[in-house]
Amino acid sequence: MISFNKEDKIIVTGASSGIGEGVAMQLNELGATVIAIARNKERLKAMKEKCKYPENTYIEIKDLTEDIDNLPVYVKFLKEKYGKFKGLAYCAGVVQVKPLQLLELNDVYKLFDINYFAPVFMMKGFADRRNNIGKGASAVCIASLASQFSSRSMSMYSGSKAALISSMKSIAKECSLSGLRINCVSPSDIKTPMVLNDAAEFMQDKEKKYPFGYGDVSDVANMVIYLLSDKSKWITGQNYIIDCGVI
Repeated sequence: MISFNKEDKIIVTGASSGIGEGVAMQLNELGATVIAIARNKERLKAMKEKCKYPENTYIEIKDLTEDIDNLPVYVKFLKEKYGKFKGLAYCAGVVQVKPLQLLELNDVYKLFDINYFAPVFMMKGFADRRNNIGKGASAVCIASLASQFSSRSMSMYSGSKAALISSMKSIAKECSLSGLRINCVSPSDIKTPMVLNDAAEFMQDKEKKYPFGYGDVSDVANMVIYLLSDKSKWITGQNYIIDCGVI
């Protein structure tokens, strides 16, 4: 059985909703101390109140794209505030659906800032030996099935997630020298507010391609928890696809 203790301090970004919220709450239930990061204070507070052990969840209001170059300094600040980290779950991200002919460079910058550059620089801070516990520390980034199986008008979203996976595989090799593990999880359509915001008729038709229907947040969170835990101590540099067998 997977379990953590209060000394296991884990950062979760995008913790105010969707997969990030699910990961944060499950980590809390399993005993970890969670540092939950998101932009929306009210939703973060609501997530904390739903936790089994709210006293072990700490909220941090932060726009990760505001000053990307200084995210390693931000991680150091969090370490000085809470102590060295056992884990990082980067779950923040946005989806963009835009045809090539309507694409503008500023749209691409905004997408890559949160989906690619922010996780890379958060990882830079986490991988600093002064900020993590050393051997046994683990980081997981939420990527997407779109990195390998893209739909029309999602070229930049797919590209941002493919870039994330490729970079994390390289970073995993660097971090292995320090005993750190780095992995990605690539879900297909999961029942999150971001996905369910699409038109109901479109979503109902799309659901037919999944033998077991749309996945739940917990289906992804379970994999993230496993990769953060010591049960996966021999796994690094991988990208796990969770798609109900679609590809």
